[in-house]
Amino acid sequence: MKDIDPIYSNGFGIAFQWKKGTSVHDEKIQMVFRDTGLLLSKKELLLFAKNIECTKNAHGLCGQCLKSDRDCRALLLDTPAPQVTMAVSQNELSAIQDLVEGTLFNMNLDKLIGGICNDN
Repeated sequence: MKDIDPIYSNGFGIAFQWKKGTSVHDEKIQMVFRDTGLLLSKKELLLFAKNIECTKNAHGLCGQCLKSDRDCRALLLDTPAPQVTMAVSQNELSAIQDLVEGTLFNMNLDKLIGGICNDN
């Protein structure tokens, strides 16, 4: 953990950046959840947030699932890599959305605070 700068975490996963000089990808955000790791630029993270919102709005439970079965992995979530789609449950989709939105919020807050501190 000494080689990373955590950005945001929840009970499902973590988002962080590699400390400067420890990785060739120190400008990207590493997200790790379930058995998946995604290394994303901020632009890709914003696209992923849109994909999550589209999946939430477009899909419900499949006809074989009970209305209370929020752990059925029947939803297909597009990632920023066009060749990769993830099968997720509604619970996982909500947790991924929280992870992505929390990461974006903290990144924007850090940029705002850094801008204010640098102006003084």
